[in-house]
Amino acid sequence: MNPNSVETNKLREIASSNKIDILNGGFPCQAFSIAGYQKGFEDDRGNLFWAIINTVRMLESSFEKPRILFLENVKNLKAHDNGNTYRVIKTEIEKIGYIVKEAVLNTMYFSELPQNRERIYIICFRDKVDADKFTMFDNLDKFKLSFTKKEREEQIKSIIDYSTKAPDKYYYTKEKYPHYFITEDEYNNIPLEKRGEHRINLDESITEMYQFYQLRRGMYVRKNQNNVCPTLTANMGTGGHNVPLIKDNYGIRKLTPAETLRLQGFPVGNGFEMPTVYKGKKYSDSYLYKQAGNAVSVPVIKLIATEILKVLSDTDSKK
Repeated sequence: MNPNSVETNKLREIASSNKIDILNGGFPCQAFSIAGYQKGFEDDRGNLFWAIINTVRMLESSFEKPRILFLENVKNLKAHDNGNTYRVIKTEIEKIGYIVKEAVLNTMYFSELPQNRERIYIICFRDKVDADKFTMFDNLDKFKLSFTKKEREEQIKSIIDYSTKAPDKYYYTKEKYPHYFITEDEYNNIPLEKRGEHRINLDESITEMYQFYQLRRGMYVRKNQNNVCPTLTANMGTGGHNVPLIKDNYGIRKLTPAETLRLQGFPVGNGFEMPTVYKGKKYSDSYLYKQAGNAVSVPVIKLIATEILKVLSDTDSKK
C-alpha cells in the first residue's frame, strides 16, 4: 500500500481519532529482504515506515502518543545498507520520544511451530518505567525452546495430513514436470549444449516423510537439515525460488495454502477459515500463499505480547 494513498490516509484518520495504548506495525519487509531487491527506502513499501511515524505524531496532537510501538520486520533490516537503514529507523523512533529495544527471534526456537523464520522485533516504549521493566530481550535464553527430531515430527504431523491425498494440482509428477524427473540415462542422452548443469530427479532426492525440501531456483534439490520448514516467502508455491516440497503417502507435492498458514500458527480448520471469494471472484492460491509468507508467526507475537502486558499490568498496579 502506498503511504500517500487514499486508503492509507483513511486508515491514518481512523487511527488518529482514537486513543491507542499499543500501536502494531509491520511495514512491508520486501524492501529490505535478501529475498528481494533490497532497495530499502527507495522502495515505496519501505517508505511505509514513515506512515507509522506520522501516525504517532497525529495521535500525539489529538490525544497522546501510544504507550508502546510493536514493530516487526525481516532480520536483514539491521544489516541493510551496512546498518544505515536501521540506524535511521531507530533514530527517527527516538526523535518522537521512544526508548527502543530490539531482538531477532527465530520461530523454530521460540514456539512449537516447525519453521525456520528469523525476524527482528522492535519494541518501543514511551515511558522509561515500562522500558526498564521489559527485560525479555536481555534474557532470551530463558524463553528459548529445543526439540528432538521425534518431537519435530509430531509437530509436523499436527500441521500436515500425510494420509489424506491433497488435490492433484499440488503434486509434482513426471507427466506435468518431466524436467524434474530426469533419470541418469535420460540425462546422458541429452546433447551437451542442451543439458542443464544439474540433473534433477525429485523421486531420487525427496525420500523422507516429515521432512521439507527446497527446489532451489529450478536447479537442484536441497533437504532442510534442521528438521523444520524453511522460511515461508510470499512467492512460495507459485513458481518462486523457495518452494517447500514434501513427500506424503501419495507422492511429492508442495505445501497447500492451509498448511503454510498453519505453519504460521493460524488454526485453519479449527476456528480459522481461509477466504474463498473476494469482490465476487475466487480467491486464488497465489494470494493465500502471499498472505502466509507475509504473515507473522502467531505464537511468537503472543509470547512477546504476553511479556509486554506483564510490564503494563505491573506498572499500572503501582500507580
